Amino acid sequence: MLLDKPTADGIAEGRIQVVFRTWKKPTVKSGGTLRTRIGVLAIESVEAISPREISERDVVQAGFESRSDLLRSLEGRSGTLYRIRVHRAGEDPRIALRQQLPSASERSELSARLQRMDSASQAGPWTRQYLELIRARPAQRAPDLAKLVGLETQPFKQRVRRLKELGLTESLEVGYRLSPRALAYLESL
Repeated sequence: MLLDKPTADGIAEGRIQVVFRTWKKPTVKSGGTLRTRIGVLAIESVEAISPREISERDVVQAGFESRSDLLRSLEGRSGTLYRIRVHRAGEDPRIALRQQLPSASERSELSARLQRMDSASQAGPWTRQYLELIRARPAQRAPDLAKLVGLETQPFKQRVRRLKELGLTESLEVGYRLSPRALAYLESL
């Protein structure tokens, strides 16, 4: 579930507790969590509803001025309407992980993990290449980096997100940079 900046900021500030989405199939589930740029969101509930079931309380909790504004934001989308109740549950654990310098055993684990990612790739090894590329070109646009490795932007970004899960990269306003964890890992090689 993608959140635009005003919605994410509203959730972070506690002004927004409800998000509406039209989906063929929900992308989040009740009791789950979602990592976002504002931290971890707790998904309290996900329920299919009809537009006429949207209450005035829902309108306020979703951060809209009026019911008609909320309904207008949902126009042109096909699927089932869902009301998702959310709250900010805490910081993204990847932030702390990025700052954590790997011990010898963690470096071995990282190496094994990256090797598995490389082995699973039909195109061959890529993890070290991406880390070196991002180190050499911090804050460069993802489409430009993708072109340098011969990929379309989306597959490139998906791979970088996998490195981010390990605390190795950080997304910037434009592009990426390596974390202290990644820099320490590369220095140990």
